[in-house]
Amino acid sequence: MNPAYPFSAVVGLDDLKLALVLNAVSPRTGGVLVRGEKGTAKSTIVRALAAQLPPVTVVAGCRFHCDPAAPDPGCPDGPHEPDAARVRRPASLVELPVGASEDRLAGSLDLERALTEGVKAFEPGLLAAAHRGVLYVDEVNLLHDHLVDLLLDAAALGVCYVERETVSVRHAARFLLVGTMNPEEGELRPQLLDRFGLTVEVRATREPGERAEVVRRRFAFDADPEGFAARWAAEEAALAERIAEARTALPAVRLPDARLRQITAVCAGFEVDGLRADLVTAHAAVAHAAWQGRDVVTREDVRVAARLALPHRRRRDPFDAPGLDERLLDDLLDRTEPDGPDDPDDPDDPDDRDAPGRPEGPDDPSGPQSDGPRSDRARPDGSQSDGSQSGCPAAPSHEISGEGGGGPASDPPPGDGTGPAPRSGDAAPQGSAPDDVAAVGTPFRVPVLRVAGVGEGVAGRRSSGRGRHGRTIGARVAGGTGPSAIDLPATLLAAAPRQALRGRRGPGLILRREDLREPVREGREGNLVLFVVDASGSMGARRRMAVVKTAVLSLLLDAYQRRDKVGLVVFRGRGATVALPPTSSVEAGAARLRALPTGGRTPLAEGLATAAEVLRVERMRDPDRRPLLVVVTDGRATSGGDVTRAATALAGVTSVVVDCESGPVRLGLAGALALRLGARVLPLESLGDLVRDRRKAG
Repeated sequence: MNPAYPFSAVVGLDDLKLALVLNAVSPRTGGVLVRGEKGTAKSTIVRALAAQLPPVTVVAGCRFHCDPAAPDPGCPDGPHEPDAARVRRPASLVELPVGASEDRLAGSLDLERALTEGVKAFEPGLLAAAHRGVLYVDEVNLLHDHLVDLLLDAAALGVCYVERETVSVRHAARFLLVGTMNPEEGELRPQLLDRFGLTVEVRATREPGERAEVVRRRFAFDADPEGFAARWAAEEAALAERIAEARTALPAVRLPDARLRQITAVCAGFEVDGLRADLVTAHAAVAHAAWQGRDVVTREDVRVAARLALPHRRRRDPFDAPGLDERLLDDLLDRTEPDGPDDPDDPDDPDDRDAPGRPEGPDDPSGPQSDGPRSDRARPDGSQSDGSQSGCPAAPSHEISGEGGGGPASDPPPGDGTGPAPRSGDAAPQGSAPDDVAAVGTPFRVPVLRVAGVGEGVAGRRSSGRGRHGRTIGARVAGGTGPSAIDLPATLLAAAPRQALRGRRGPGLILRREDLREPVREGREGNLVLFVVDASGSMGARRRMAVVKTAVLSLLLDAYQRRDKVGLVVFRGRGATVALPPTSSVEAGAARLRALPTGGRTPLAEGLATAAEVLRVERMRDPDRRPLLVVVTDGRATSGGDVTRAATALAGVTSVVVDCESGPVRLGLAGALALRLGARVLPLESLGDLVRDRRKAG
């Protein structure tokens, strides 16, 4: 088996290295969420970290990795005797696949055996395997919400609870949680973001020399993994030893009351909700002090901790990316700085800069280079510049790119700062004259649009759906592969009439496999909301497009809250363009919408035909996710093909036509289009009125 890529050899990503190390020093910090573009070594560095963690001693044969010195009293494999055999092994690295089930994550109780054989059999899940190690969740934003809830509850409590009808099991589950995600594929809900202790935004450098170093090291590793790892063995050993020393020193680190008040003042200054931010920042500051070899928390420890713990917790608009205004952070720290040092040996004391034991040089993130302005600090809007503050001694100060390369070498495309900018040609097909880009107003609440019928798609919050979650509405015979869950009352009712034939004697029931029933549950599913937006010249008249954009942005916000996928088709000029392929990233849709220009003729048929093709392809990729088509137009068709024929291709798709026609004289063209589509018509101005009317009626 080839060795993992060395942690110390990863180029740059200093903030990420520091966040991972702080959690390795103090698991109470709460884990790390890594946000960033693809190809930035997120997975590589997480896997490399596990090799740096100190080995653990476990009870031999215990499937839950109990510590012999302090075994879990509730361990399902226990109780463990004080003189039980023990084994020393490396800290585990467990990866949670996106398609994992709840039983795979938390463990499963074999209710079939429990009911038919009277055996209480529990199969541990990935949470048990990760106990006292690292649990890595790649693409955490693509996990179902109920799995993320379960995962984060276990991480916060340090205990995993498995409940199945009348049987329950609990076991210890303390691990370093690391999640990675690409924001373009969808965001986590704010409630789930808050459960991650620290967050780091990563991006690949655009500097050719540093990118070349990334490729050079990757080539060297691929050619000779063992030799490459051997060349970095000394740095890896030093890093592992330093982590172990910091863990040992952690209990002795003192958090002065003045620094605690400074932490709470900073959290209050950023208007974060709740108190989790204060707790996480305090734990991270203590861990950073231990990492730096200090026995008292300093201002720099507080600053580093706040910079990692607060970006995803500050109050922000729904489509704003997480970030932190570092000028405000420094201002809050200045205003709350104690009059004197916390300790005679406090490195913050200007007269004590040369005190013995204070680390200096490029490997020290709290050294002189951190005290002044730096070109490689994060920008005030929260985005990272090409370099990050150094936090790991194994990373040379000039390295600022992730191993594994990254995106294109060109500069990032222009945008409004809220997400990916439109690609050239997406919003303005060839042959159309570009027009002014209308501004977007403040989103408002919109009426709930639902897909008719009952689906079986992924869990969400829009349309009725049947699956593994929701209220139980009945029971059915278990399939050939066995029940996904057992409806105990229905199972007993199915078995009761057969007891005489089975020769039952005495109390109790004789159960057979054919008696097993599984519940039928009905809840809500997420849908694909495909917006087809008319961006022609008629829509730009009388500044109508600003109103249209605000309405569509409001519908996008509703889709975000209901966990839908979204897509955006734009038609104007000579044709239609897929401005945003179906994605879970509503932020990307909002960014493309804001940059959408208007002008030219109205190829309505091409817009509908393009929408039909998008839905056809998406149906092949995700057949269980039902579509909702939202056509935003005034109904005019001044160029292009046959609208009736194009509408026929969308037969059977639940559709809504947002009628954008205005003025005293109206032609009713959007209504005629709705008839062809079998769609509901919503006047543009009624989107807000419906909500107000509903409130008055209530």
